This record gives sequence, structure tokens and C-alpha cells, in this order.
Amino acid sequence: MDSVDLEVLKRCVAWLDAGRRVLLVTVVKTWGSSPRPPGAMLAVRDDGLVEGSVSGGCIEDDIVGRVRHDGMTATRCEAVTYGVSADEARRFGLPCGGTIQLVLEPLTRNSGIDALLSAIEGGQLVSRRLELETGVAMLGAANVTDGLAFDGKLLTTIHGPRYRMLVIGASQLSKYLATMAVGLDYQVTVCDPRAEYEGTWDVPNVPLVKTMPDDTVLEMKLDERCAVIALTHDPKLDDMALMEALKSRAFYVGALGSRANDAKRRERLKDLDVSDDEIARLHGPIGLYIGSRTPPEIAVSILAEVTAVKNGVALPDIATIAVAKEKLGPSIACEPA
Repeated sequence: MDSVDLEVLKRCVAWLDAGRRVLLVTVVKTWGSSPRPPGAMLAVRDDGLVEGSVSGGCIEDDIVGRVRHDGMTATRCEAVTYGVSADEARRFGLPCGGTIQLVLEPLTRNSGIDALLSAIEGGQLVSRRLELETGVAMLGAANVTDGLAFDGKLLTTIHGPRYRMLVIGASQLSKYLATMAVGLDYQVTVCDPRAEYEGTWDVPNVPLVKTMPDDTVLEMKLDERCAVIALTHDPKLDDMALMEALKSRAFYVGALGSRANDAKRRERLKDLDVSDDEIARLHGPIGLYIGSRTPPEIAVSILAEVTAVKNGVALPDIATIAVAKEKLGPSIACEPA
């Protein structure tokens, strides 16, 4: 889950443990434009202290203002809607007349937030079912395809570990890619067994592991919240790792290289008994075509493609890319020397 919302749960547990009253606010539905997606959370302490966000700030201000003025007197969950009229949309800072529906949940020690947090930190993907009438919440197993559901009486939210990214190769491009991916809330691991790169890796909060990439892929037990990106151009490092990654449940597997090198890589993967369907999952040449030329620009193009796949956005077809190349010239991201 988003680390912002994870911090909300952590703060809720800490405040409850300290004997404070806490209101948990969850976005359950949006219409039109909205700054935060369904599932985003905000925690409000009884003195107005907040953690998290459900809008650009105006809705938070309204909720906090109510808490400070009236105190935290609510004992039952309720659904509220902001931005129904154009005037309200302007008042609460919702762009394009957007509307947002929230569930306000007064937390108690029986809300199970501590158990939810423990499950997430244990790497589990779980659902939380909240009955608004009773305030009773229950945890259960969830699938990666499950999503938030709300019918006015029952709110089901899905919670799980952060998305992970494995980057193969510790090059200059890898440094920019890893730094940006951390900003996008990925838990990033870089793998490169080559001794010449060990002393130059200096990206904060991104470990460099020295095992062989295919071993690293297996050790990570990739799931639907994982992306694998091969950047070395070295078949000895990339190919075996790609073979294992393409057989996994990773939502994205990509490799840097020109169209010619990509075609050769796909033939080598066939020789490794990777099926046609598995090879079809490989993204290559990697990245969206944006005319990128420098390592930072190439990192942007790669992460743009990863983000599109993660969010279920259709990628441009080859013909569209070819037209762009004619207009803008070759991209290093797609056609490295």
C-alpha cells in the first residue's frame, strides 16, 4: 500500500495506545477530478492533529475544524459527501466540479487497526470489512485483483505491502531510476554481482546485493506488486533473471536495449524454454518514447511505462512510436549505442 496511508495506520495505533480518541477518514468514491484516490486515508486526533490526506487540504481543514469546535463526540461511523454543488467544489478545492465521498470511522481498541498493521508489515495482502452500523471490522485474505467496495452499509478496503522493484545493474542510469522509484513509493533493490560497481553505489535507502540476478529473483518471491527491470545489456546477467521473472507473477518485466538487441534477447529466451506467452510479457525496448537522451530522461521514460502498466493504462502501439521517432529523432532509451 501507499506509504502515506501506512503511516496513517501507524499513527492511529500510536495514538490509540496513548489513550487518545481517533477519527479515521477513508475516501470511498470520487466523481470527476479528485486529488486522492479511493482508499486514501486521513487520521484526526481528538485535539485536531492529523496524519495523511484525502484532498488538497480544504476538506481536511473542514473535518479538523469540526473536531476542534465540537470535540470528537461521534461514536458511530457515517458516510459524508463533499463537493456536490459547484459552489461546494470551489469551497473545498475540488477541481473540475469533482465530488468525493468519505467514511468517517471513530476508532476504538476493538477496531482492529493494530492487527491490520501487523498483517501489512508481515507482508500479507488483506481485506478489512467495516460494518458502518455496528463499527465492527473484520480482516480476511485478499487477492491482488480485489478493490475497494462500498454499498452504503459495508466498506471493504484492501491493504498490503508496498510495491517492490528489482533493478538489475548498478549503472548511472540505475541510480537515477532507483532514486525516482523510491519517490514513487517503491521498495527498490539493486542487484549487480560485478565487483567494479560495488564501491560506487551510493543511493540512500536502496540496497545493492551481490548475488546473481536470477538467484535474487527467486529469493524475492515476486508477486503481482513487483517490477523487474534489467539494465546491464549483459546476457549472462540479464537473461537468466528475465527467464525467472517472466515465469513469476510480477506485473512488469522489462529490459533495456535496441529493437535489434531486443529481438536477439527474445530468441535467447526461447532457447531457455521460456514460452511464447511468457516472452510476450517482456517489455522491450523498455520505456515510453519521449525523446529521452540523458540517463535521467531515460529513467523518466522507463518509470512512465511502469506506472502506465501498474495503473492499467494502454501503451502506445509500435506505429505511434515510429511516427514519434521520425519527428523527434532516436531515443537512447529505445536505441542505445
